[in-house]
Amino acid sequence: MKEQGYRLNVGIMIANCEGKLLLCKRRGMNSWQFPQGGIDNNEDPLEAAKRELYEEVGINSKCVKLIKSSDEWYKYDVPEKSRRKILINKNFKGQKQKWFLFRLKESVKISFENDPDNEFDDFKWVSYWYPLAVIVSFKEAVYRKALNELKYAYCNEFRNV
Repeated sequence: MKEQGYRLNVGIMIANCEGKLLLCKRRGMNSWQFPQGGIDNNEDPLEAAKRELYEEVGINSKCVKLIKSSDEWYKYDVPEKSRRKILINKNFKGQKQKWFLFRLKESVKISFENDPDNEFDDFKWVSYWYPLAVIVSFKEAVYRKALNELKYAYCNEFRNV
């Protein structure tokens, strides 16, 4: 699972009752992405995904049901100019992600108040493939792979919507 230069991470797709996915805007940028975050020591990927749900967008894990997680781990390189200085010293290349698709069980208020890194300043609910049109180019291949892997579970879950 671990690979030198790559931080273990989870990517999170959250679908509302209409099958729309939550997409968040990076603070101070015109860059959109799904919530994501690092896996802490002694934390399994699902625990990390549930923690990140609360930290990044204020959703308690009791408010969601897991539809599917990716079987694969996907990785992307972060361009050197976009890497945080603190991570460059650790031979950081990029992220290696396990993806999770959740469905909201109830209506929730999206909140960025719990995020210690203050990453996002806006959000929107979008169609399944829309994120590919607005994410940064270095994440596009990973998003495409994750969306493709999880699409059958998504379609089964929302076939009557």
